[in-house]
Amino acid sequence: MTYRVQDLPSDQRPRERLLSRGPGSLSDAEIMAVLLGTGTTGQSVLQVSQGLLADGWKGLRNRTAEELLNVRGLGKAKVALLLAALEIGSRLAKQEVGGVIEGPEDAVLLLSDMTGLDQEEFRVILLNTKGRVLAIHTVFRGGLDSVEVFPREIFKRAVAHSAASIIVAHNHPSGDPTPSPEDRKLTRRLEEAGTIMGITVLDHIVIGHSQHVSLHQGQTTKLS
Repeated sequence: MTYRVQDLPSDQRPRERLLSRGPGSLSDAEIMAVLLGTGTTGQSVLQVSQGLLADGWKGLRNRTAEELLNVRGLGKAKVALLLAALEIGSRLAKQEVGGVIEGPEDAVLLLSDMTGLDQEEFRVILLNTKGRVLAIHTVFRGGLDSVEVFPREIFKRAVAHSAASIIVAHNHPSGDPTPSPEDRKLTRRLEEAGTIMGITVLDHIVIGHSQHVSLHQGQTTKLS
């Protein structure tokens, strides 16, 4: 049986509860329902919301606009609003680090969306002399298993931002962050290039589904 949000008592409707009790009082599906506003024929907005969140927020974050437009009940306006809201959340999470990297955990927080990617990406975090983030660039995207990385492309961006140091990171779509021999070889190449350029490579982080590995610290850490 399909029920409509407007059929609920006013104090049980997501929008009204958000305003009276705060957003923390709402479930994930109810937060989504506030964003979407309406459902579709045969599905309430809460049912549409539950379907969208079947794989959690991270799963939703990794869906493209084209994929979302194929979801029944979502048009261009709703998809645009949803993608904008997700981007706000992503940018806020980055700002909450304070803009300063003090260790691998801070870097991984900035790159948290990489845990759910289905293809390999290589990113570089550019830092000033005080460890403050200047920019984050996705330098390369690969297939399901590998990505080809050229040091010159990484350091070109570092020079453009006058970065004093960098942290590089890539994900393993398999979920296992164990560094490969190629990962370790690349780290050495980047360190050598950084020495020549006068730009320190602080770390190379490999991100899996639930853990990450810092090649400089030589340890595996569980993602919180």
